[in-house]
Amino acid sequence: MERSRTIPVGIVLERRKLDNPWQDFSWSAVSVIVGAPEVSEWRLLDKSDGVERYHAATLELTLYRGETESYKVNLAGSPSVYVVLRQNDDPDSSYEVIPFLATASAYESQDYLDSGEEIVEAVPMPEGLIAWVQDFCDQHHEDEVFVKRKRSDHRHEQDKFARRPRVDAARARSGRRRLV
Repeated sequence: MERSRTIPVGIVLERRKLDNPWQDFSWSAVSVIVGAPEVSEWRLLDKSDGVERYHAATLELTLYRGETESYKVNLAGSPSVYVVLRQNDDPDSSYEVIPFLATASAYESQDYLDSGEEIVEAVPMPEGLIAWVQDFCDQHHEDEVFVKRKRSDHRHEQDKFARRPRVDAARARSGRRRLV
């Protein structure tokens, strides 16, 4: 039985000109191209009125058998591919961000959001990809049975760890206890 399933997805990023004294452009992921070929350089797809769209990278979207619950959560809402973008540290590059990861896991994307170092964009998942993820979940998802733990009786629990004082046996019978 397969443990994972992988498909290449092209990441389409949009650069929008801003009228802002501190920032020239805003970057966002706008779509994915299922089965896209590998690209070595960013390819300009569209350009109009201060907006440019690029096929920035082709990343592998991998589904894992142990994460089907997260995929089902994603499919239950508005199905999305989560694209993680990182700041580009290359000073010679004209692109401020680079695509780092594409995932269908809502939980994994939340982990990247919590770190605060990356930008996470939810891109609408294409219909064919929805069917592909749903098929994987149908084959591999197993509901975990909730087992409520039983509480132990606190009166007996206390005796397990308490040290009993040593008592003189003769005085204990007479009703007066004396510590030894």
